[in-house]
Parts: sequence; C-alpha cells; structure tokens
Amino acid sequence: MKFSCEKALLQTAVATASRTVSQKSAIPALEGILIEAGSVLRLTGYNLETGIRTMVPADVTQPGSLVLSARLFGEIVRKMPDDVLYFTADNYMVNVRCGMSEFNILATDPEEFPELPVVDDLNSFSIEQEALRSMISQTLFAVSDNESRPVHTGSLFEIENDQLTVVSVDGYRLALRREKIAQKKGTEQFKFVVPGSALSEVEKICAAGDAPITVIEGARHIMFDTGDTILVTRRLEGDFLDWRKAIPKNSTIQVEGEKRALLASIDRVSLIISDKLKSPLRCVFDDGVLSITTKTGIGDAADQCPIDGNGQGLEIGFNNKYLMDALKAAPADRVRLEMSSGVAPCIILPAEGEETFVYMVLPVRLKAN
Repeated sequence: MKFSCEKALLQTAVATASRTVSQKSAIPALEGILIEAGSVLRLTGYNLETGIRTMVPADVTQPGSLVLSARLFGEIVRKMPDDVLYFTADNYMVNVRCGMSEFNILATDPEEFPELPVVDDLNSFSIEQEALRSMISQTLFAVSDNESRPVHTGSLFEIENDQLTVVSVDGYRLALRREKIAQKKGTEQFKFVVPGSALSEVEKICAAGDAPITVIEGARHIMFDTGDTILVTRRLEGDFLDWRKAIPKNSTIQVEGEKRALLASIDRVSLIISDKLKSPLRCVFDDGVLSITTKTGIGDAADQCPIDGNGQGLEIGFNNKYLMDALKAAPADRVRLEMSSGVAPCIILPAEGEETFVYMVLPVRLKAN
C-alpha cells in the first residue's frame, strides 16, 4: 500500500472519520480508522452504532487497506509540516513521511474491522446542507437524555409532500423546525427517528452553502450522504410523541417581543441562579410589559422587557435555561409568545411570515409570594 496526499486534506479526513471511533472497545480495531487505498483514498470510523466514511483525493501508487490507531495517526498527521505526506505500508509496518519528519508505526489487520451496514433505499430526500445543519442545531438541545424512553433520545424526521419537519422532545420542552426539501423518492409520506448523538455528527459534516445532502431511510439504518462523506447510523424504534396533539391550539393570550431584548432580560435575572441555587423565573405579562423576577439564597433580581400586546396580568413560572434555549434557537428577530394559563405551556413562534419553527416550554409551578 502506497500513496501520497496533501497534509491539510488528510488531516481534515482523519478528523472527520475519527468522530465515530470508539474511545475504548473490546474490539481493538474499533479504536482505529480503516484506511483503504484504491481509485480514491477512503477513511472509515465506526463504533457499531454510527459510522463515518470519507473520501480524500490522493495519488495512490499501490492499493491496499489496513487499520491504524485513530488517536496516534491523527496526532502524527496534525503535527506534520504543511507539505505532501507520503504513506507506505509493508505488511503491517507503516512508514509516514512529510518534509524532514518520519514515523514507523504498526497497523492492524483490516479483516478485524466490522463492515458498515448496507442501507437499503426505502425512501430518500435531498436538502441543502446549510438548511439541515441549522435545523439540527435549532432542535438538538431539546433531545432527551433519559434512556427510559429511548425513542426520545433522538429527533423525529417527518417528510410530507415537499416539506421536512424535525421534532425533538424531552418531557419539559419541544423544538420543531420546518424546511422545504429539494427532491424526494419513495412513498408520499414517511418518518423515522435519528439518535441525537448521530445528529450532532451530521451537523459537523454539513458544509456551508447550498450543496445538497441526501438522506436515505433503510429498514434499520439511516444514511446521510454529502458526496465526499457518508454517515450511517441505526434508527431508533418506538412510538414518538404525537407532537400535533401536544402543541395547544387557540391560546387566549398572545404577545410579541424582540428576541434579543427578551434574552437580555432573562439573562440578567438569571445571574443569581446557579446549579446550587435553583429558582424559577416568575414572569408577569401585563399590557405592553413583561416583568421577570426571581429569588434565591443570595438575593433577588428583577427586570422588565417591553412587549406588544396585553398579557392580562398572567403570572407564569419558567426554568430559565429552558426558556433561554428556546429563544436562542429561534431563527427570527421577533417572536410571538402564546399562552392560556399559568399551568399551560408557552408556545414560541415567529411573529411574522411562515411558521418555520415552533418551540414549546412547559411552565414551572410557582410558590405563593
């Protein structure tokens, strides 16, 4: 096996493939990267749940395959000078040269590396990478970490007509994003749940710009294909929350506000809240003003934020982090808050335009003053 490759290109490919390498595994090969030199150079990392395979342009003079320690090979490539890197393997002894630097390291038999699952193409769709990346980043925070309901440790992908809806729930809040898809193949409507851990890696492999990513639904796995890189992950099974029924309709109170102003007020009041000193935000929605107060063992804080609309004096309590997460993720400058009572959820929507996002935050019970 023999090839040469630009150091910067190889470093990026190694970093990408390493994202799904097992840190510690009973199968030593899973702690490594499978390197395959053929018509192109392919690097694969796989932890038996999620795998990434990426291709990199290289001058291959002798084909072959082997497995190298992801940590060691990654560090070697990273610390090499910025030049062409020469890679030669004789049996399992690997020579890596770049400029005046040279390493000889041992590799592992590629037969010990498990194959990535084959994803049978039941349904598929394409969407701009930038659009999918923003959808994931704006919903991933609401994915549950409670393993008692494994299906909620992922996000629901629901495809209907020419629209993709991504939904995450964790029992305290709901995050929903909608975007148009470029093209679709298969049944008219389909849905599946992708693990949150895999989606955080999909977010990283999505490039800026309008290049498409193809998402393929298989019977047991989902594949995300950017062209140079594919990510394969198992799909989560189970009954995902019926989000349409969960989001209240016809709320009696609707107010609007500037997202930045709301965040700034909540942020200031939250200064006296910590992991040790927890306390809900007491929010009072009046005519044209939102008053926020809180009280902990070290003192109390109060702030006011201008709003459009009359909250009719509604008093409602919120976990400060949950409310801030939803507002930070909302891709709009102005938002509409819809509520019905002090024990009903708060719905956050765009103040104008299409409803491309919906966030729902459940209230916290307030103690009497």
